[in-house]
Amino acid sequence: MIKKSFSEHYSTLKYFLRWSLITIPVAIAIGSMVALFLWLLNLAIHFRFAHTWLLYMLPVAGIAIHFLYKWYGSSAERGNNLIIDEIHEPGAGVPKRMAPLILVTTVITHLFGGSAGREGTAVQIGGSIANLFAGLFKLKGANKQVMLTTGIAAGFGAVFGTPLTGAVFALEVITVGRIRYNALLPCLIAGMIGDLTVSAWNVHHTKYHIDYVNAGQNLNGHHIPLSLLLLAKVVVAAAVFGLASYGFAKSVHAVKNAGIKLLKARWITPVAGGVVIIVLTVILGKPDYLSLGVDAQYPGAVTIVSAFQQGGAHTLSWLWKLIYTAITLGTGFKGGEVTPLFYIGATLGNTLAEVLNAPVSLFAALGFIAVFAGATNTPLACTIMGIELFGSEHALLFAVACFVAYYFSGNTGIYSAQRRNGLKTDLKQT
Repeated sequence: MIKKSFSEHYSTLKYFLRWSLITIPVAIAIGSMVALFLWLLNLAIHFRFAHTWLLYMLPVAGIAIHFLYKWYGSSAERGNNLIIDEIHEPGAGVPKRMAPLILVTTVITHLFGGSAGREGTAVQIGGSIANLFAGLFKLKGANKQVMLTTGIAAGFGAVFGTPLTGAVFALEVITVGRIRYNALLPCLIAGMIGDLTVSAWNVHHTKYHIDYVNAGQNLNGHHIPLSLLLLAKVVVAAAVFGLASYGFAKSVHAVKNAGIKLLKARWITPVAGGVVIIVLTVILGKPDYLSLGVDAQYPGAVTIVSAFQQGGAHTLSWLWKLIYTAITLGTGFKGGEVTPLFYIGATLGNTLAEVLNAPVSLFAALGFIAVFAGATNTPLACTIMGIELFGSEHALLFAVACFVAYYFSGNTGIYSAQRRNGLKTDLKQT
């Protein structure tokens, strides 16, 4: 028994050392590429702030993105879904050109005002670089699957400054209703190293803050740490967050399908999308729903940050951002969905807080993570994200919001390549 126990621990040590040696250089490379991407993205967004006429060139930018992918994209056009499919069933691999292509085209999208995010870019950078290193290390089969999963973890952890979330997201996003733990350690290492690398390049992430909320109450002379009334309000809001997730996923797919059916020449689709974005912005008279929505273009603009303050969002800010993003991504512009989901969730949380007479910053934070949880089917990762971004004081409410939103978002999501281990409410799941 002693010999067997020693053998098991020796195998574990070997596994740890092997994957540490493999993962660390990969995560450093991914983190460095993500740092470059974030730096360029920030330059592009603020350059557009100073040159507002660039929005009117969005249709031309759409044509450029379309032909870049037509001439050089190959299978890279499938983005995150290609990486998820490769993890399930390794095939032709993830093309090396995916990383530079998605980086350049995402920066172009934001430079001209398209409403998109950055997680998709970071994940594709991670998957592309991880696939490159898998070839260098001659990894095959299950080892290559683990390597691609660590690429997702490193990219996600690096782009948002949430290393633990990146690790769990990479494991949870592959299959709805099942987590494979064989890549847990490499993913954790990748998320941490990717995040540390971005910090080492002196690239900083946006800080969010929840104002103090006394969530406890006295019940029959005893103090309990959670107000039952506040909990009920969180459940109601979370159900709405889940429905918003459902609406977002369906809208992106609907726009994409409509473009395919109605427009025969594929290059016209991004032109049409760009024109619609311009027209909407002119009608609304403000640029609040363009690009990321993190930095304010002018004083008083609705942003993710402003949503954490009383009166920091309009009643329909969340809906306008949903429409803008569905049109941008559905017509072929590049970027991620997650930061727009943060915007939708935070502004919707701000609105619901007013309706439910609830703490504004807390409900903005709950919407921030819960809409994301419902759209990506990753409630555990999003609960951890809440803790990493906002602190652990409201961890229970984070979990309630994310899991309720997960169920209310239905059996859909923004990643079509996600496998499903039965329905979310199926008691026969294995």
